[in-house]
Amino acid sequence: MTPAQPGAAGARRGAGRAPQGAEVTPAVSPEVGRPSEEALRAAVAAIPDPELPMLSIADLGILRDLRVRGSRVEVDITPTYSGCPAMEAIRADIEAVLRGEGAAEVVVRMVLAPAWSTDWISERGRHQLAEAGIAPPGPAVRPQPPTVRGHVALLPVREAVTCPRCGSRATEELSRFGSTACKSLHRCRSCAEPFERFKAH
Repeated sequence: MTPAQPGAAGARRGAGRAPQGAEVTPAVSPEVGRPSEEALRAAVAAIPDPELPMLSIADLGILRDLRVRGSRVEVDITPTYSGCPAMEAIRADIEAVLRGEGAAEVVVRMVLAPAWSTDWISERGRHQLAEAGIAPPGPAVRPQPPTVRGHVALLPVREAVTCPRCGSRATEELSRFGSTACKSLHRCRSCAEPFERFKAH
């Protein structure tokens, strides 16, 4: 004998209900397909610095924060020094990258406090500078008043700069300014090669 088939009313009552024990697939969220905050941060972090293309803006330490507010992405950056001409190019690169990732609105803010320091350069960034023939900075120089003993003022001793080519510390400064304001020009007395150093501050 053929089992009775459920009527139309029963079919309507059972519509939309998964069988007992079956996994229920949730409705598709409107956020699906939008890159995560972590993915957006990684995309921005990989942007190269215009003046030091061997460094990303994250390794240089100027990328401070990234926040997603719905369809808007907010990014905080800090210039390496006041009036740095590269910041407008970096701002444009950030906007282009985020819009390419699907951000409807991008807000890039300049954060000036606390001031950027060479201490913010990552270890990977320091290694990349040396690989490119640029001596990485030492610890940031903090201005301090001279120590006076009697009539003699003892000023802080300037740190010796290591040659990025041969590793010698027998180097001399040729000019306080190199190809950019953030670098100084040096020469190694051991291998006789000139090189630039990223100035500590």
